[in-house]
Amino acid sequence: MKFLLNVYQRPSMVVSPPEDERDELLDHEEFVTMVTESGELVGVEAIADPSTGAVVRVRGGVPTVTDGPYLQAEDFVAGYYVVDCESRERAVELAALAPGARFLGVEVRPLMGSAGMEM
Repeated sequence: MKFLLNVYQRPSMVVSPPEDERDELLDHEEFVTMVTESGELVGVEAIADPSTGAVVRVRGGVPTVTDGPYLQAEDFVAGYYVVDCESRERAVELAALAPGARFLGVEVRPLMGSAGMEM
């Protein structure tokens, strides 16, 4: 089963991360290596700050573009891992090992195929 592990941050953490978070990048590399070696890593990406994004809405066939985040929220998705593992329990175990779990947490969500949930 494939799962999305969302990693959250706050804008203040991006501008000036706390001292203990500066080591997170090293921990991230170690986590990626471990999950790659176990054969469970499908993909991993960092996501730019929400202020650099745009929201596109179509009303009456006309698209409108709004710069910035979709929602004004303190926390935002800063990156994600896609893992392919045997169970939700294993995905939760992996999320607990991810560096982001020590900070704002890692959200575990099953990915759905075109036919729905893989359960």
